[in-house]
Amino acid sequence: MHKAKWWRKDKGEKILCELCPRNCLIDIDNTGYCKVRKNINGTLYSLVYGYPCAINIDPIEKKPLFHFLPGSQVFSIGTIGCNLGCDFCQNHDISKECKFPKSLEYISPQDLVEMAIQHESKSIAFTYNEPTIYSEYILDVCKQAKKVGLKTIMVTNGYINKDVIKELYVNIDAANIDLKGFSQDFYENYCSGNLNNVLENIIEIKKQNTFIELTNLIIPGLNDSEETINNLVDWIISYLGKDIPLHLSAFYPAYKMLDKTRTPKKTLNKARKIAINKGLNFVFEGNVMTNEYDNTYCPNCNKLLIERQIYTVVYNCLKTPVCSCGQTINIIL
Repeated sequence: MHKAKWWRKDKGEKILCELCPRNCLIDIDNTGYCKVRKNINGTLYSLVYGYPCAINIDPIEKKPLFHFLPGSQVFSIGTIGCNLGCDFCQNHDISKECKFPKSLEYISPQDLVEMAIQHESKSIAFTYNEPTIYSEYILDVCKQAKKVGLKTIMVTNGYINKDVIKELYVNIDAANIDLKGFSQDFYENYCSGNLNNVLENIIEIKKQNTFIELTNLIIPGLNDSEETINNLVDWIISYLGKDIPLHLSAFYPAYKMLDKTRTPKKTLNKARKIAINKGLNFVFEGNVMTNEYDNTYCPNCNKLLIERQIYTVVYNCLKTPVCSCGQTINIIL
């Protein structure tokens, strides 16, 4: 266990956790909604600090990040627990069941960074479950990573309090933020969350100079209407700009939504066409077999800049973030 940050004592022995918008009021010997932050004798502790349950070497395109260090390998870790309650969670085995494997061994921030170096990774990604819930560990890992030049990545639902953003994301180089849908009803009914919190947080994260890409999982009949896609794209362009990479990802039956069908590719194609026609320059499709819709093209001359096949970069003509036509590309090489 590790003493947590971002909390204060409330009435009696209760603790108010101030990490995310839930602001859980936690009784003694209980945990908050995420199941990994516990009130022990009037002090809040992180139960997962230093105990990742998933460690992998991934292509960075699998995060997905297409415009941040393309073609590189990323050292990826995750713990258990989550601060949202998505009925369609595709990593529910670690994010929702919250069982602590007895075989887990403690890995210090220094040792974690050393493992990343040994695997010749250029970056460390906090991913798989919701990394916000172990932000204390992330902060300490980031301090060690910066010393040796490793980049840091959050793959996140964006459900976090603004004060924490300002302290955490100045240490984060890139983030893929999962914008689940674009209506408050969807967030309330299927995620147990609040859309406005996420939208405000995305804007705040951008202010920290963190490189951002967005993912939107499209679920048939729930968040795939033309109106929803139009509203989503309009917001992105208005608040983030037309060069933010957007990943439209196909749903497959999982967790509490086993009765839903997979997202047809034609649905992704339609959503992508809407986004492109409205002015977004970099729109990709995920969780489906595709070809050119995984590639990066120059928005000015339409030149093929990066070609991808199943999370693998097979061609990249960019040596600098500028196309041969002179168009600046929103990409970190």
